Amino acid sequence: MMVDAPKINQGLEGIYFTESGICKVDGINGRLYYYGYSIETLAENSNFEEVCYLLLNGKLPKKSELSAFRKNLASERELPEEVIMMIKRASKKANAMDILRSAVSMLSFFDEDSGDNSEAANMRKSVRLISQIASVTAATGRAKAGKAYVEPDPKMNHVENFLYMLNGAKPEPDHVKILDTMFLLHAEHSSNASTFSGIVTASTLSDMHSAITSAIGTLKGPLHGGADEAALHMMNAIGKPENTVHYIVDALAGKKRIMGFGHRVYKTYDPRARIIKGRLEEMQNSADKEVRNLTNIALQAEKLMINKLGKSHGIWPNVDFFSGPVYTDLGIEDYLFTPIFAASRIPGWAAHIMEYLKGNRLIRPLEYYDGAIGKKYVPIKER
Repeated sequence: MMVDAPKINQGLEGIYFTESGICKVDGINGRLYYYGYSIETLAENSNFEEVCYLLLNGKLPKKSELSAFRKNLASERELPEEVIMMIKRASKKANAMDILRSAVSMLSFFDEDSGDNSEAANMRKSVRLISQIASVTAATGRAKAGKAYVEPDPKMNHVENFLYMLNGAKPEPDHVKILDTMFLLHAEHSSNASTFSGIVTASTLSDMHSAITSAIGTLKGPLHGGADEAALHMMNAIGKPENTVHYIVDALAGKKRIMGFGHRVYKTYDPRARIIKGRLEEMQNSADKEVRNLTNIALQAEKLMINKLGKSHGIWPNVDFFSGPVYTDLGIEDYLFTPIFAASRIPGWAAHIMEYLKGNRLIRPLEYYDGAIGKKYVPIKER
């Protein structure tokens, strides 16, 4: 008896696998909410540390709670010497995301809560990893530049300390502000590929470090976290603003993917991209020639893509498209873009993992087999 093939949702598109109160992505109207707070409100009024508390605890902190949380984050920034040595040795050849993935695995060796999967232990590990992943990313940037590791400064806030550890000098307040906004915008985004990957690992009752390692491996791909680096490479390939139209038209004619455009969920302008675009426009007067050049290319490409495809095909810039010029203005090398994404997204990953574990069920989807049945085995001598 033949059985009708089931409907296959490629890429699990349109499939709901759980309920969550953490994040709402309204792809039709281009809206994003963390625990009910719009991303515009948070970007205007909040900061990354406060958003970390919000995502992990489900509420905005009181002044005393935020102060204690900041001190906790600051106390967890230092890396074990063994991890620092691994970063230094690997940095000569390894991809920065591979270094980060390996470092998170190593950090589990030194975490006293490593084998404890209780909610309290997972919260402690989440806070540690928020601090440590930022430190690993900064240390990787230093090592790849042939510079010495910089010890963290507990007196600085999270993003300020990251830039200090990366550059070895106290950062400019405006640099801290814009990078804090970038961290905040990337902190959470519902059940994206890397978050889902982390949840799948956690659903087996593995540990927090393993789940985050899975998420990092997933984020590495250019269709996810690596898109901002790919978008910047495209802008560099364009070279000059006056080349933008020709490049985009030729790429579209050749059916090449324009990195930084389109999104699985958003059918209109990504609200995070709109906020970053506003920061880019603010930077135009103060940025150097290279960044102004990149920004002009980005703005021209955006206008062209929307006019040609956006309104009819739903092709709009996403958060990755405008990120490259911002990071370039801050003096950040492109190989650190995706690790910075991970350093930003860790509170969202951890929040979803802890939320899912409260009602955990092993994630085990089905696949429909369409191959042959009952093949005759032929001995190797007769093949």
